[in-house]
Amino acid sequence: MHENRGTPMTTHDDTTVDVPEMPAPRVREFTAHSIGGGLALLLGLLGLFAGAGMIAGATAVPATGAKAALIVGGILVGLAAFLAMCGLNTVAPGEARVVQLFGRYRGTIRQDGLRWVNPFTSRTKISTRVRNHETAVLKVNDAYGNPIELAAVVVWRIEDTAQATFEVDDYIEFVSTQTEAAVRHIAIEYPYDAHDEGGLSLRGNAEEITEKLALELHARVEAAGVEIIESRFTHLAYAPEIASAMLQRQQAGAIVAARRQIVDGAVGMVEAALARISEQGIVELDDERKAAMVSNLMVVLCGDRAAQPVLNTGTLYQ
Repeated sequence: MHENRGTPMTTHDDTTVDVPEMPAPRVREFTAHSIGGGLALLLGLLGLFAGAGMIAGATAVPATGAKAALIVGGILVGLAAFLAMCGLNTVAPGEARVVQLFGRYRGTIRQDGLRWVNPFTSRTKISTRVRNHETAVLKVNDAYGNPIELAAVVVWRIEDTAQATFEVDDYIEFVSTQTEAAVRHIAIEYPYDAHDEGGLSLRGNAEEITEKLALELHARVEAAGVEIIESRFTHLAYAPEIASAMLQRQQAGAIVAARRQIVDGAVGMVEAALARISEQGIVELDDERKAAMVSNLMVVLCGDRAAQPVLNTGTLYQ
């Protein structure tokens, strides 16, 4: 059994991303042979008028053989002109025509306007406009096993019309399925919040994660001739069953961080106060008085509520 393994790709920050290896395309887009449709339309109309004129002129010819020849000739000229005009097709801006002749790919018409090609060919219309696809809200487990919900939007367009037509059954469904697969794969590779210092997380490193998502999407849909213009997460949250617990954990982490900053600031202020008292000789403090002063300042600076002064009518040692 042949197994396709992921191919590493490198982002701008020199990190590698494992992407699936897709089969090489068997057909590439090239320009179909066509001419301006104005001249072809004029010649076709002239042929129709000529055929009609020959049939009308046959009524004025007395000879039976000549009359039959003119009628047959007029019919043939009219049919040839009509058949030739079947090769006319209009191409609007943002559209293309994939041309096939008896099942073989004969090129793509991208030039807008009225164009003429071989009337025996089939022309399939395909849009080359920019599109967007938004996934439904997906529920997956992140790298830590926590259930999360996320959704993404992808901006894309057809870059190679031949690949989009012949390499996949339905390129729109293909992009939709591969987008969902890429979003799920990225979600299980990274945690929602990183517990390790400097680790990547879905919430904290949105730019890096979306870049990796774009690289993986490009590798997945390249075989269908699709160009990924941009990809972004539109929804990212913990699943409802653990959202409350995770919110409490985030609040606890924020409280701890705030307390740590308060304590660091209070220690600096106490050190500055003791140094200034010592330099200016305001009062002589022994170790016990310094300990009492440090304790009182830390209580005042780190407390949640305003300090209530207590008057000491005795001495520090009583």
